[in-house]
Amino acid sequence: MQLEFTLDTIHDAARACWDWGKDRKVFALHGPMGAGKTTFIHALCDVKKVTSTVGSPTFSIINEYAYPGGLLYHIDLYRLKDEEEALRAGVEDCLYSGNICLVEWPERAEGIFPEDTLPLYISVIDPATRLLRIGEK
Repeated sequence: MQLEFTLDTIHDAARACWDWGKDRKVFALHGPMGAGKTTFIHALCDVKKVTSTVGSPTFSIINEYAYPGGLLYHIDLYRLKDEEEALRAGVEDCLYSGNICLVEWPERAEGIFPEDTLPLYISVIDPATRLLRIGEK
């Protein structure tokens, strides 16, 4: 599945993503720097009605948010070198916790992800428009 979105339609794209991956717990967001991965995660959290303040976990690596259905982890692997560093940071514990995990830069530690991880690919179409591909490169 793929769809285009802008900031005006980002919540529609987030709802479609949750609908598409309704049985999944781990979502791996791929895309170049500046493609809007963090912005899209904010929209995913808005749709899930996250009650915590959503912020970028670039320096903390893992942010934990509460939402009406439980806990949600926002994980940013950008600063990590490899899988070993991800393991030391506790990323694997989150991925297999049964809670929803939204992971930026998953390619930094691909080997530790569950088999049923749903890959999401965000690419830039133009300065205002993004393409979201769900489950395909």
